[in-house]
Amino acid sequence: MSTLSAAILLFMILDPLGNVPIFLNLLKSLPPARRRWVLARELLIALVVLFAFLWGGQHILSAMHLRQESVAIAGGIVLFLIGIKMIFPTPEGLFGETPEGEPFIVPMAIPLIAGPSGMAAVMLMSSNEPERMGDFSLALFLAWLATAVILFSSTYLYRLLGRRALAAIERLMGMLLVALSVQMFLDGIGAYLARSAGAA
Repeated sequence: MSTLSAAILLFMILDPLGNVPIFLNLLKSLPPARRRWVLARELLIALVVLFAFLWGGQHILSAMHLRQESVAIAGGIVLFLIGIKMIFPTPEGLFGETPEGEPFIVPMAIPLIAGPSGMAAVMLMSSNEPERMGDFSLALFLAWLATAVILFSSTYLYRLLGRRALAAIERLMGMLLVALSVQMFLDGIGAYLARSAGAA
């Protein structure tokens, strides 16, 4: 996987376009200056969390005695479920009802930006190719930067595209995520079968 393809994959997983209506709803009660500050804070928290999983992924797997195939299969399942919800959204949104008041960590930073599929994806990248941590760090930062630009432009994008266009884009990204999740799942199964055959 190239740095660019990793960045595109992470960008789709972060799903900033799908989060635009949710973020606008969460921040609508705040004054504009406070809104920008909260958004910047939540984006930075999400970036720290994702980098922690990227750089600590191998140690987490070792501590929990999890094999790479398990993470690939679990990541594929989680990614599949999120992709399905993006294609067939529910009225309460992708991650259910959101709490009232100013958001802090939940639900904006986690799980709307740094969600379970994003954490699983960066852990999988670091565990599969630990020698490319620099490339994956750059890919993660580029995906996060593009996400930040879109979310800071959320009001303008919502006015320009409208809810229908944003929903159509989210469904398209959901279809791509479903395809990627199936590939991740099959890769995990293939790696597990290959390891089992080698051990036999």
